[in-house]
Amino acid sequence: MSTIAVTDASFEADVLNADKPVLVDFWADWCGPCKMIGPALEEISEELAEKVTIAKMDIMANTDIPGQIGVKSIPLMVLFKDGKPVAQKLGAAPKNALKGWLEGEL
Repeated sequence: MSTIAVTDASFEADVLNADKPVLVDFWADWCGPCKMIGPALEEISEELAEKVTIAKMDIMANTDIPGQIGVKSIPLMVLFKDGKPVAQKLGAAPKNALKGWLEGEL
């Protein structure tokens, strides 16, 4: 399963009411580090599809949820379990570091 796009309108259904953990990557098209980690997140979403859903939210097209969560810098990845944020990671990192962090939080 590849990453899914979430919006302000779909956030509650796709993230808060999901039946498994969801990692939300808050990003923007102009963000170089965001673009760098995109392919790694796609691969991780395939490798960990049974355990977690990886979602991407464009903060320029969707301002309500990032504002509520307090997104100040990107890329910001927030892991939600049972509708609550339980962990977050700021900044770009190599795929193995991202995957290791995520597996440690699941």
